[in-house]
Amino acid sequence: MNDTTELVRKDETVVAHREYDQSQRRVTLTPPVDIFENSQGVTLWADLPGVTKDRLDLKIHDGNLYIEAEAVVPMPAGLRLQHAEIRRPNFTRAFSLGAEFDVSKIDANLKDGVLKLTIPRRDEARPRRIEVRTD
Repeated sequence: MNDTTELVRKDETVVAHREYDQSQRRVTLTPPVDIFENSQGVTLWADLPGVTKDRLDLKIHDGNLYIEAEAVVPMPAGLRLQHAEIRRPNFTRAFSLGAEFDVSKIDANLKDGVLKLTIPRRDEARPRRIEVRTD
């Protein structure tokens, strides 16, 4: 492939397309999430296909949770890339956490491109049963 690669549209017209460098082809995606809440806390599942542990960055700052990641799509040996609409997608998402959550006890697990975050409530923010006495 050279500096101007010809692409053919469905209507058979030819369009000149200039190759972009990798920085111009980077795309930031908002990963889809599922959030489940109960009296113990919140569990968040985020889809991050192609992301490995070393390319995942989780941060807590000023009551916000930040998820930033970069996907790596491996190229099989012996094959040459002809066309890629998204070469190395970046994922980013932010969530505001209330004061009732204990951010020091967040548990994070990444498996098969799915991030699971367990965010517990502070003990004092959890519902508790009050015993009633009779005199």
